Amino acid sequence: MTQTSENVTWLTQEAYDQLKAELEYLSGPARVEIAKKIEAAREEGDLRENGGYHAAKEEQGKQELRVRQLTQLLQHAKVGEAPADTGVVAPGMVVTIAFDGDPDDSLTFLLASREYASSDIETYSPQSPLGSGVNGKKVGEDASYELPNGRTASVKILEAKPYQS
Repeated sequence: MTQTSENVTWLTQEAYDQLKAELEYLSGPARVEIAKKIEAAREEGDLRENGGYHAAKEEQGKQELRVRQLTQLLQHAKVGEAPADTGVVAPGMVVTIAFDGDPDDSLTFLLASREYASSDIETYSPQSPLGSGVNGKKVGEDASYELPNGRTASVKILEAKPYQS
C-alpha cells in the first residue's frame, strides 16, 4: 500500500520490495536486452526507414522513464505498516461508498497510489477528486468531490477496511 503526504510515499514492505525488484530488473537485465535489440536493428542498415530500430529506441525511452519514476519514488519512500482498522478512510484502505446515499448505487475501491494498482480491485489515487474527497472521512459520513464537468457529487462512506492482498 502507498500513502502520499508531501514528498514522502508510505509503502508496505511488500510494495517496497515489489517496486525495488522492478527497478533492479529494468536497471540491469532489461537495459542489456534493449541495447541488444537496438544494436541488432542498427546492423540492418538505413536507420531512417528502420521500424525495428525506432520501436526499440521508443521502448528504451519508456523503460528509462519508468526507471526514473521508480528511483524517485523509492528515494522518498518510507516503509511502514498498513493503516489501522479504525473506520477512517486513509490510503491503503478498501472503501465502499454509496452515490447520493443510495446503497444500491455503490462502488468499492482501493484508495492507494497507482503504483500499487491491482487487477483485483479498482484503485483510486488519494490525489484524485474522489480520493481526496473521501480521505479522512469516517464510516457513515458524507463526502463531496468535484466532477470533471465542474459539478459536485456527494457520496456516503459505507465501509473502510485495510486492504489485504
